[in-house]
Amino acid sequence: MPNRILASRAYESGCAFHLVQGDLLAEEVDAIVNPANEWLAHGGGVAGLIVRVGGRAIQDQSDAWVRAHGPVSHDRPAWTSAGALPCRYVIHAVGPVWGSGDEDAKLAAAVTASLRVAEELGLASISLPAISTGIFGFPKERAAPVILLAIDGHLKQSRGSLGAVRLCLYDDEMAATFLKAWGEKP
Repeated sequence: MPNRILASRAYESGCAFHLVQGDLLAEEVDAIVNPANEWLAHGGGVAGLIVRVGGRAIQDQSDAWVRAHGPVSHDRPAWTSAGALPCRYVIHAVGPVWGSGDEDAKLAAAVTASLRVAEELGLASISLPAISTGIFGFPKERAAPVILLAIDGHLKQSRGSLGAVRLCLYDDEMAATFLKAWGEKP
């Protein structure tokens, strides 16, 4: 089944924000966001899948990034090529592990920094997953408003290159959680 748009918003900058249900790796955008760990060791979860589908070059470039720059922080994602994926780049955002402290701020920083990196690269479109809600254990009901507000806040202020930001949610439960938070947004 192809990815489908569940809800959309337009901004003065001309950028559109879409809530999407489907497969992140099938998104036809300039970049996807990988919910990574600080060492960019892409062994499990979405990160592992990105390397398995996109190819070993993504892990090799990630290893080179860490050798050159050290561990990746919440507020400064890394980026690599996308290998065999249908996008040009993978932006590796480090979201918080639940229980690590100050999780909401770290999650918002990871989301906002991913959008900033996309603009620094001059990209027109990006798709993000629900960062930290998988193997990092961030409760999806709490993550939804944090992620949505971070994207909304960035797009209200941005005059960068982005024309489309997509938040790609894999299953029905996650989509329902984010749709509920979308409807409750002030």
